[in-house]
Parts: sequence; structure tokens; C-alpha cells
Amino acid sequence: MNSDGGGSRRIKWLLGFGFFVQGFRGFPWLGANFFLTDELRVNPSVLQLLQNSANLPMVAKPIYGVVSDAVYFFGQHRVPYIAFGALLQAVSWLAIAFLARSNVSILALSLYLLLSNLGASVVEVANDAIVAEAGKQKNSELPSFVWMASSLGGILGNLLGGIAINTFSSQSTFLVFGLLALLQFFVTINIREKSLNLPENPAPTGGIRSHVSDLSRVLKKPEISYSIAWMALSTALVPVLTGTMFFYQTKILNIDASLLGISKVVGQVAMLLWGVAYNRWLKTTSPRKLIAAIQGTVAVFVVSDLLFVKGVYRDMGLPDSVYVLFVSGILETLFYFKNLPFTVLMTRLCPRGCEGSLMAFVMSAIALAFIVSGYLGIVLASFVEVTVDDYSGFAGGLAVEAICVVIPLVLTSWIYDEAEAEEKSKKKE
Repeated sequence: MNSDGGGSRRIKWLLGFGFFVQGFRGFPWLGANFFLTDELRVNPSVLQLLQNSANLPMVAKPIYGVVSDAVYFFGQHRVPYIAFGALLQAVSWLAIAFLARSNVSILALSLYLLLSNLGASVVEVANDAIVAEAGKQKNSELPSFVWMASSLGGILGNLLGGIAINTFSSQSTFLVFGLLALLQFFVTINIREKSLNLPENPAPTGGIRSHVSDLSRVLKKPEISYSIAWMALSTALVPVLTGTMFFYQTKILNIDASLLGISKVVGQVAMLLWGVAYNRWLKTTSPRKLIAAIQGTVAVFVVSDLLFVKGVYRDMGLPDSVYVLFVSGILETLFYFKNLPFTVLMTRLCPRGCEGSLMAFVMSAIALAFIVSGYLGIVLASFVEVTVDDYSGFAGGLAVEAICVVIPLVLTSWIYDEAEAEEKSKKKE
């Protein structure tokens, strides 16, 4: 009993700190956005292109997942990958911090951002696998616990990010996060995986090829494949205009870094409250119903952004800064709200021994969908002829985005519903 309790505490410490650090990544990324626009003078389309291209390492998560399931280091196959990923992030951000003091090129910065996200991807794959292994129970609190840890990291990171940029410089955020990632590396290498008391998986026979075969077999299950397909489609179909909105807020409305940072904090607080609400009241609610409700809410918020850009709220007496503070930050995180119930659903459906591979594939599909969404946003911004000096077509772009958010609601039957499956099974009997 004591041993299990100790293992549970160590898991919560390892994952709590790990997800906190990953949530804190908003701190250097806020600095990176301002560095790109203020120091390197990139335009909205180039900013959004760099933001989304930097996420390309996330697409290869299935590879990291299969490797972490099959390849052990000193009898461990989760903790070493977390340590390695943390070290990659530390090296990347510290390099950017020192390079940023000289005349760094966009190409060099992009390569280091790619390396940073490679490290983050490896960490996330190992962390998600531990959550899947240790959180299989139907009412497990671990998924919502790590969600809240990540949200807390996001709150602190974005709050301090705006302050650091205004008080010091955007480069200071790179240095601080690099040191934090280095601390995560040293903390992680001092934890032995056996002390976590994770459920024992089948022995890793057959190597990587065997795990690829297992993953392929799992993905052929309709309840898994259709659910993942809907999740990816519901994001990839939506051409987001994040880069354009960032430019509109900072260059046209002159919203400063500290207010944008606080706006992101509001979004992270909303994520934290969502995690608490889910853990207390919604764990037994159908994931399909929750995910569909979130998708509908996103559509409402995008329409609200359209009204904001058209000046409707301004005419009603609501200052732009108030809207950005309370609504923009929530919309930015709202796209991720459905990840929590979906992750719980995948955790329940995932066969033992394939946790790392399947969860990595899920996160990869979602990451690829966000990248496609970002690239489509660049095409949409070009189509409606949004430029640095002309935002007259911005509202039309947001109208297209809102319509695209609604379309996947027609296909929510693709998301596996346990109650519906049981009912169909009873009817067959």
C-alpha cells in the first residue's frame, strides 16, 4: 500500500512538474511573437507560417511513441525520453537567447524553434503514455490533474511573459525558459521509473516493427479510428487567423504586450476551471456530447470576433482592450478544451502495451490538424486580401472561419459513445 502510494505521489510530482513546464512554454513563445514582429519585422502571413511550421516535429509523434514503447534504456522507457526532451528544449531556447543578442536570421531562429518543439514533442509523448498507463480507471483524476498543472503553467507563463517583455526584452523570456527546461532535465534524471509503480506492460518483444504492427491493429478499430478522424477533421477544416489577429491587436489597436499576456492568462484560467469542472461534475458525461458542445461554443466565439473587428462592441461602448482581455484569450484556448474529454476517451479505449504509440498518434493527428488549419488561415488571409496596412477583408475571413467550425458538428456520430455502443449491443442480443 505504502509503495503504491509513494509511486502515485512520484507520478504526480513527475507529471505535475512536467506538464507545468510544458504549459509555461507560452512564456518564451509570447516573446518569440514579439521578437519576430518588432525585431525581425515579419508580416502577418510570415508570422503565422513560422508559428505553424515550428510545430512540424509534433507530426512525428507516432514515431517517438513507437520508439518509447519498444526501446528501453537501463530498463526504462518513459523517464529517459522526458529527460532527453527537456534537454533539447533547454539547449534550443538558451541558444536562441544568446543568438538573439546578435543579428540572428529568420532561418536560424526557425531551426532552433523546430529543435525546441522536437524536444517538447518527445516530452509530451512520454508524459501522455504515463497518463494513459496510470490513468486507465474510469474515474481516474490523473488526466484532469495534468490538465490543471499545464493550465497553471500557462497562467504563470503568460502573466510573467507580458511583464518580462515590457520590463526587460523578448529575449529575456528565452533565457528564463531555457533555464527552467534545464531544471526539468536535472529533476527527471534523478527519478527511477521503477519507483513510479506503473502497471507492467507485456515484455517488449519484436522491437519497433512489432509495435508498429500493434498500432496498426489498434487503429483499425472503428471506435478509435473514427473518433480520431473526427477530432482531426474538426480542427483541420477551420482556417484560423491567429497571425492576422495578433497583428490587428498589436499594430492597429496598439494593444501592448502586458495586456496580451494577461489576456492569455484569462484563457489559461478558463482552461484550469474547465479541468476542475470536468473532474468534479463531467467525468461521467458522454465525451461526444462535451466535444460537440465545445465545438459549437467555438463557433459562437468566432462570430463574436467578427463583431469585434466590425466595431460593433466598440459602438456599444465596450473598449477594445476589455474585449481582448476577456474574450480573445478564452477563444485562443477554447480550441483545446475538447482535448481533455477526447484524451480521456482514448485512454479508456487504448489497449495495454500500446499507450505510448496510440496517444502519440492521437496528439500527432491533432498537431497536424492545427498545422493544416494554420496554413489554410494563411491562404484565407491572402484570399480576403488582408495586408499589414489593409484589414478591410478581415471580417469576411472570420465569417468563413465560423462557418467552417460548424460543419464538423454534422459528423459527431463518428465520436465513440459508450452508452450508445452498449445499447446497440443489447439490441443485438
